[in-house]
Amino acid sequence: MFLLAWEPPPSDASVTRALVFDVDGVLVHGYHARPELQRRWDQNLLADLGVDPDRFRDEFIFDIFVKKVVIGQTALISALDRRLPSLGFKGSSMEFANYWLSHDSQLNEPLLENLRRLKADADIRLFIATNQDHMRAQWLWQTLGLGTIFEDIFYSARAGVKKPNKAFFDFAASRMPGVEGMPLFFDDTPRVIEGARAYGWESVLFVDNDDFTNHPWIAERLK
Repeated sequence: MFLLAWEPPPSDASVTRALVFDVDGVLVHGYHARPELQRRWDQNLLADLGVDPDRFRDEFIFDIFVKKVVIGQTALISALDRRLPSLGFKGSSMEFANYWLSHDSQLNEPLLENLRRLKADADIRLFIATNQDHMRAQWLWQTLGLGTIFEDIFYSARAGVKKPNKAFFDFAASRMPGVEGMPLFFDDTPRVIEGARAYGWESVLFVDNDDFTNHPWIAERLK
């Protein structure tokens, strides 16, 4: 779904353009704004760690995690230390975090392979824009290897604010020096797309990889 058209420069002009991607629902198969497309990391959480996934979502994710952890006000491990005992977990918060991170790490390899191809073009720069805590951002960047493909990762705990707040896009834009064309942004969440569009980015609602490969600007460069 293409929400904002970008006027390309003349064919003889060379313009450096940023391609910007969300993580969950785009680069990683897991949470998706459309429930039918979600791939749950916690489906065996009760059997494996003794924690009810519904309670964990209600009492941790939708509470301290989204309110404090994702915007960098509380560290993930500190938040888990505080809440896991009331959920019946007897192990360490580090053990729980490792389980969570490792089970929420299914990369969208076909998309990443196309991005590796585009990375060879000197006029294309690749970035990530995502709502994440510090610990998972590091995991994505180092353990999953996204740092070998992308130039930088702009995430909410680092910015101190979540998408689609304008301050998040200010943070990202200020860290993409030398980008001349309108950034092209892919995200699975409609309200984030609306925020990016209002900010002036060309914004594509990402449902599956066809939304990337069929975009005219992308398709031309993947020939």
